[in-house]
Amino acid sequence: QVQLVESEGGLVRAGGSLRLSCAASGRIFSSYPMGWFRQAPGKEREFVAAIRLNPYATYYADSVKGRFTISRDNANNTLYLQMSSLKPEDTAVYYCAARKTYTIATRYLEYNYWGQGTQVTVSS
Repeated sequence: QVQLVESEGGLVRAGGSLRLSCAASGRIFSSYPMGWFRQAPGKEREFVAAIRLNPYATYYADSVKGRFTISRDNANNTLYLQMSSLKPEDTAVYYCAARKTYTIATRYLEYNYWGQGTQVTVSS
């Protein structure tokens, strides 16, 4: 059984930074892609970033490119999302996710496992 547990989010002022982590347990193969998504009230869940280690690749939504960095520590089975220059429009519940196949993906329906989500609120 796969479990993904996000760290606590928080309240940050615009322009600030926050790092999210996601601890994975169970049969998460190190080669499988993992990603972050977010969902704001009244909106669909949207792709934020994804990472695959072999071969190495990262993908970002245009809205976060240059501000967010996804990384992964396979030795500790942990996924990270470093968020900088945060904006009020980044306010959402953030979810980590994992796939069971080797191809990287940006659509939430293509991910098989999900964390419970963590709230990130950016004040103006």
